[in-house]
Amino acid sequence: MKNKKTIYNANFSLRWFDLFPQKRKQKTVHCKLKIITYFCGSIMQQIKTSFDFEKPIADLVQQIEKVKQVAEKTKVDMSATLDELDGKLDETTNNLYKNLTGWNKVQMSRHPDRPQTLDYINMICDDFIEMHGDRTVKDDKAIIGGFATINGQTVMVIGHQKGKNTKERQFRNFGMANPEGYRKALRLMRLAEKFNKPVVSFIDTMGAYPGLEAEERGQGEAIARNLLEMSILRVPIICIVVGEGASGGALGIGIGDKVYMLEHTWYSVISPESCSSILWRSWDFKEKAAECLKLTSDDMFGNKLIDGIIPEPLGGAHQDPELMGRTLKDYIVKDLAALGKLKTDKLIEQRIDKFCAMGVVNE
Repeated sequence: MKNKKTIYNANFSLRWFDLFPQKRKQKTVHCKLKIITYFCGSIMQQIKTSFDFEKPIADLVQQIEKVKQVAEKTKVDMSATLDELDGKLDETTNNLYKNLTGWNKVQMSRHPDRPQTLDYINMICDDFIEMHGDRTVKDDKAIIGGFATINGQTVMVIGHQKGKNTKERQFRNFGMANPEGYRKALRLMRLAEKFNKPVVSFIDTMGAYPGLEAEERGQGEAIARNLLEMSILRVPIICIVVGEGASGGALGIGIGDKVYMLEHTWYSVISPESCSSILWRSWDFKEKAAECLKLTSDDMFGNKLIDGIIPEPLGGAHQDPELMGRTLKDYIVKDLAALGKLKTDKLIEQRIDKFCAMGVVNE
């Protein structure tokens, strides 16, 4: 098959709200989405570039396009030049994604095409029965959960859901859960414990909702209660950060026997923007804050705060969601089998010991 390259341009916008209740201004960031599809032999590779740090890739693809156009017009054989540029493109792509900064990974975790909890449920689970409500206030749409089947084994799946478009993001409250969301998650975990079914948790949130109403209904208590109950839950728990993992909003469903992060995700007590606004009274230092927070998967694994890093397809999970789903499923199935062999008391003891050992310094 001859090399064929096409470039498609489209505009998209991301919207989020400042997590501080006193700053309710809506922020909008307009980005340029360039979808670059190219064929190398019989293998099709798709690279979607959305961020400034991905510009070298887009520039090389444009060079290749120009060379092809010249070759078509002049009928001159330029295969050697194309091969050289293709090799340079592969090298640039590999080097770029292997050396991402903390802020680059924060950007990757927020890509609008990145798979979310419902996407992974559809890819991983044979079936899924969603359950609603905390039996006290209402059903929080920012957290979804229910019984599912993975390779014939019944599990309880719980996770944040941000939404894919403006309407859905508003419906899901941008993945920021209220107290009733965490109480719904706890209700479902207790139900899983009652029927002796393991729990799988997908974490992807900018934080728990910071509104006045949430605080009045006991946001802090709801998260703290989940930490306590999850630490002694008598079934295996697998937690995976699939996007953003910010503050107690992430930790509220993040206590598990196995805690993983996808390669291009982050997990921290605060977002870089909020950290920057507190320390420097401006978002202009968010890149510096991201580096100081040590929030990447490599940093977290190096500090022994997670159990492993799940690799993503080249360029991020949004480049090949199906491959990402298969990889995630392999990890879950393997761990469910291993954790299922442990006695309940041993399982709880190891879980508590793991989290109690975090932050301990031996002089």
